[in-house]
Amino acid sequence: MSALTHLMASRLPSLPALPPGLALEWPGGHLGVQPAPVRLRLPDLRSLGWLAQGRIGRIADAYVRGDVDIEGAMPDVMAVAGELAGDPRRNGAPALLPHWLARLLAGARHDRRRDAEQVQFHYDVCDAFYALWLDEQRVYSCAYFRDADMSLAQAQQAKLEHICRKLALAPGQRFLDIGAGWGALLLWAAEHHGVRATGITLSKHQHAHVNRLIDERGLRGQVDMQLLDYRDLPDTEAFDRIASVGMFEHVGRANLSDYFARLYRLLKPGGLLLNHGITAGAVGIGQLGAGMGDFIEQHIFPGGELVHVSEAASHLAEGGLELLDVENLRPHYARTLWEWSDGLERQIPQARELVGEATLRAYRLYLAGSAMSFERGWLSIYQLLASRPDGQLDGGALRGAQSVYPFNRNYMAG
Repeated sequence: MSALTHLMASRLPSLPALPPGLALEWPGGHLGVQPAPVRLRLPDLRSLGWLAQGRIGRIADAYVRGDVDIEGAMPDVMAVAGELAGDPRRNGAPALLPHWLARLLAGARHDRRRDAEQVQFHYDVCDAFYALWLDEQRVYSCAYFRDADMSLAQAQQAKLEHICRKLALAPGQRFLDIGAGWGALLLWAAEHHGVRATGITLSKHQHAHVNRLIDERGLRGQVDMQLLDYRDLPDTEAFDRIASVGMFEHVGRANLSDYFARLYRLLKPGGLLLNHGITAGAVGIGQLGAGMGDFIEQHIFPGGELVHVSEAASHLAEGGLELLDVENLRPHYARTLWEWSDGLERQIPQARELVGEATLRAYRLYLAGSAMSFERGWLSIYQLLASRPDGQLDGGALRGAQSVYPFNRNYMAG
């Protein structure tokens, strides 16, 4: 054993207890069984210190920059990372700012210009890159594996239909899709349910892509896709149904009550809203611990903020909406993310040509790491179905409902 190895052992006594399957190398030393399914090569003492302290996000950042090498299949890498990180629900970053201060800072963190820049940072990376590992419709949100043997594409179509059924879409209704992505739900709702659909996005790439599809499918006049911030939708607009899929994570926790209040104003009395979004796995945690939240903020989703589902429900109610139905899709998102991760792993050379080595490395860790986080319950995802009560207590067969929501959930079944 070299002098440097002795120094490591004296300064970092916890290192010998490596997770199973990890071989660790640094200049002048190594630990772990040789060979191992995962090999981590660290360049110096400093990075070894990050590992000893459980600062997984710093290791991931160094990997993206090319200073650290990681070898192994992503499921094996994440099994090791999960053991090294511990449970981030216990050591995540708490939301300790007073409410008034959080709201003050949110004005700078989530103004229209910055939100547009943050959305474009992620979604405008490269359309062809996303097409490598998403399904053909480019549905970039949690799939719904209604049947266990469904393919990713089938599960994404099942998710689109699941949302449409929950919203009880019908021909002629005005439907708003907030954060419409590459248009899958928007077009599905129009083509399969006959609604008059409006979508909005802050992504220039997605806006152009969906408008091409609208023209190609002859839907101009029935479907409209706008490059628009949700705060700039006029309150004079009135929609029968609203869907928000993968959007409210970008709003900022201090803005959530205002966000839901705006959706309330855009929704016709008695209408329905479905909010589909990622949530924190524990109450009071602002982001994943072990530095993983910082990694996501820097390399993937700048400005993203997560709240627990209980907090989301509270903000929804503060906005004037009535919560009708809640569904946890956490296992579905774990499987979705592993499908995406596997798809990217099969296309490494092509992905590298499209986005470069650093972005490729960031997304490899992001997709597999997110899959692991949903598997372990560190993150979750919920569909919240809500209504704007219409105040009508005499509704015939639905007397007292104050919305079109029926008295059972059977109508949602496929």
